[in-house]
Amino acid sequence: MPKRSAADTSPQADVRERILETASSLFYELGARAVGVDLVVARAGVAKTSLYRYFRTKDDLVAAFLQREDEDFWAKWDSVAAQHPGAPLRELEAHCDWIGERLARPGYRGCPQLNIAAEFPDETHPARQVAITHKAELRARLESLIAEMGIRPASRVAGQVALLINGAFVSAQILQPDEASDLLKQAVMAILNAQAPAPPV
Repeated sequence: MPKRSAADTSPQADVRERILETASSLFYELGARAVGVDLVVARAGVAKTSLYRYFRTKDDLVAAFLQREDEDFWAKWDSVAAQHPGAPLRELEAHCDWIGERLARPGYRGCPQLNIAAEFPDETHPARQVAITHKAELRARLESLIAEMGIRPASRVAGQVALLINGAFVSAQILQPDEASDLLKQAVMAILNAQAPAPPV
């Protein structure tokens, strides 16, 4: 999770963060629809009026949870990308590595964005909008890396790789703990190798 800035250290920000931290844990563990605001305020040790001071509705709280997860995901992505400037294949392999580690961590219950998209099919729901934007960004970043490798059509191949990554998020819970990472990387490399430009004759 990204560190809060100095401007976010007020007591009010601490209350908001406690509510969001508690709600995020509950939503991820139990599912957003199964968790009511009464449980959130009880676990957070705050009054219900405090929750509604910072989050107008439960839907807004769910969206804030998913936005928090989004920021955490891209912070990690950017950190890994910074280690491989000008090496798109190595960068993609490194992303598969840390995503695989995420899949194997204790208590992993799938991708929060996919979980929320499944729970809230209404495309106008604010949290589903966060999920849709996140997945579009994933495909766009993959397309950029694949285009750097000289693979065409980059958009289609990025869609295939994104499908694999999202499939790994969904499947990890029914695989062996150390299996998802290798399977993901092998499948991604197979797609890239099949689409790689032929060497000059």
